[in-house]
Amino acid sequence: MAKKLPKKQHQPLIISAFYIFIVLAFAAGLLAGFLLWGAQAQKAAPAAQQPQAQPQAQQPPAAQNSPAAGKQTPAATQQPRRYQVSADDDPAIGPKDAPVTIIEFSDYQCPFCRRWAEQVEKQIRQTYGDKVRIVYRDFPLTSLHPQALPAAEAANCAGEQGKYWDYHDKLFQQKHGLSTQAYQTYAQELGLDMEKFNACLKDHKYRDEIVADAQYAQKLGVRSTPTFFINGIPVVGAQPFSVFQSIIDDELAKAGGK
Repeated sequence: MAKKLPKKQHQPLIISAFYIFIVLAFAAGLLAGFLLWGAQAQKAAPAAQQPQAQPQAQQPPAAQNSPAAGKQTPAATQQPRRYQVSADDDPAIGPKDAPVTIIEFSDYQCPFCRRWAEQVEKQIRQTYGDKVRIVYRDFPLTSLHPQALPAAEAANCAGEQGKYWDYHDKLFQQKHGLSTQAYQTYAQELGLDMEKFNACLKDHKYRDEIVADAQYAQKLGVRSTPTFFINGIPVVGAQPFSVFQSIIDDELAKAGGK
């Protein structure tokens, strides 16, 4: 005959069973939640793996309104934007009727202008000769380069005596740097009439013209040096020869290879 447990011994068994029930119920809840989440994720997975549709490029308004609307136009055939840029009466090398004119806005103290003059400009002259005319217009960045304006004045004073481009080259070579003494030395090396040269510098004869060049450049939207316009097509910065060659060759082809 089984013995009955005392009432005091019933209580621990009841408490233990209660805690076990709670643990099992919690585990069952976690399992059900996991299974439900997995089913939903599996349904959503194919949609997430579908590639996103790419928006189609729109034709420019001009192309949409033209008879050729709907036809693909290669980017290479698009005409570059051209600016109407005056050469004024600034120093130039090359014939006036050259099929390609490069108008340069530059600064004699700008290291990038110097690099372009020493490398690319000389290569353009050697490669194309009389087919290209190069016009130098002053854009001294006086807030950054304190010698840019005096150097430009000295170059223009040398130009009075037919030595602008020789002096231009010396300023960019900077054998003696950029200073009042250096400007005198460059002029002496080129055999200039020093009395005329010094009087020109003292009177700041070309300062107004240099300032006018800079103001004109700003109106065009020029913000840095060097900036070029090749038959009106802008090129910003000391770009390599290949960039200029590509545009020049294209312009020469349009001009019939003159």
